[in-house]
Amino acid sequence: MILRKVWGSVWNRSNSGKDSASQRSIQVPLLPSSSSSSLGAFDQLPMDILIQILMLMEPRDAVKLSLACKAWKCLASGNRLWIFYLQCSQDSWDSIFFAETSLRSGYPLRMISSQSGELSFMRIYGQRAQVPGSIIIDGGSGYCKFGWSKYASPSGRSATFLEFGNIESPIYARLQQFFATIFTRMQVKPSMQPIVVSLPLCHFDDTESAKASRRQLKTAILNVLFDMNVPAVCAVNQAVLALYAARRTSGIVVNIGFQVITILPILNGKVMRQVGVEVIGFGALKLTGFLKEKMQENNVAFQSLYTVRTLKEKLCYVALDYKAELSRDTQASVEVAGEGWFTLSKERFQTGEILFQPRLAGMRAMSLQQAVALCMDHCDAAGLTGDDSWFKTVVLAGGSACLPGLAERLERELHDDLPASICNGVRVIPPPCGVDTAWHGAKLISNLSTFPGPWCITRKQFRRKSRLLW
Repeated sequence: MILRKVWGSVWNRSNSGKDSASQRSIQVPLLPSSSSSSLGAFDQLPMDILIQILMLMEPRDAVKLSLACKAWKCLASGNRLWIFYLQCSQDSWDSIFFAETSLRSGYPLRMISSQSGELSFMRIYGQRAQVPGSIIIDGGSGYCKFGWSKYASPSGRSATFLEFGNIESPIYARLQQFFATIFTRMQVKPSMQPIVVSLPLCHFDDTESAKASRRQLKTAILNVLFDMNVPAVCAVNQAVLALYAARRTSGIVVNIGFQVITILPILNGKVMRQVGVEVIGFGALKLTGFLKEKMQENNVAFQSLYTVRTLKEKLCYVALDYKAELSRDTQASVEVAGEGWFTLSKERFQTGEILFQPRLAGMRAMSLQQAVALCMDHCDAAGLTGDDSWFKTVVLAGGSACLPGLAERLERELHDDLPASICNGVRVIPPPCGVDTAWHGAKLISNLSTFPGPWCITRKQFRRKSRLLW
């Protein structure tokens, strides 16, 4: 019966287009030639047909079949079969492959060559199924995103009511209120699951005082969570999480935050502050304020700054050629709930233009392309690796980084401004998961087959480490 079912569908399934480039590089193991490893009645069937038969089975049945004999074990444990099962999960196979081949070792990441031939995806499938659900908390400078690691997207969002960068004495009480509010909204007990929390982008320098401030902030976060009986905590820099979401472990992350824009070089999952982190003294709030001024100049009435921000998100974009865009008809309208229809014209692209020409908003600051080019120049001069490819991928992050056209414009400006020795191969990637990019980077970590092991610190480990420090 099963053979009839297979013969009817096998050729359609073989052409279904599910094989990715990564999958094609992983070979199916050859069957043993020994006569003692016979497949019985299936001996005469081609290998591809046998694989299709196994694909019609449930993973649990495939494991049982692998116990029948050596030949079935070899076939049923093949990577191609278990990649197919992983492809059927809610996460994309490309994300799973990147995570399981690049992030397994935990922080700090080790330089990993292609391990596809060494990994057993049958084992990985079983381990991923047993990974405990964790809570992901990404407290951005404007909005906090939180939710379960097993969900496709954050289950809740709220305005961030805590300035992480303030490390004064009340920080413990404010952190406690912050996390307690999230646990209440999610209706969960802190003691029941690990927590993945993003560390905010603050204290940018590589000075001793900045290092001490970062350590103090991380220690305060861990203290609060462990006092709330959280069993294990994984704390990772926001920019690093954004890079992981783009399926990279090295590159430059441009984070357009609420108050400032930060450009961070990251090598093998570690922020290279000694190379140089660039900071531009304005962020998303300034873009919203500039649009507000333009709307007032054009007598466009609105009720609140929330309305302006909504218009920025829905109508604004970045022009590839600013001068040419000035001569075009760019008028567009959108409806804002509770306030009716709004129509904008040149304000739509003038808002994002201040990233490249800050003087349009009366600011004396570095432009975005200048700051990124300076960061690349520092990376090139540092000579940290044998080649310069690690810093030529630029990943955008932050809500305002989602403006259409921003990645294309920045890439064009960089190719125009950088010397030929550096600009070749430079690529700018828009936020891979929109405003939730850092959250999705944390999701990759929290669903790893090795999680929480190498990524988390437990309460016992933290207390022991604290006692050693004192």
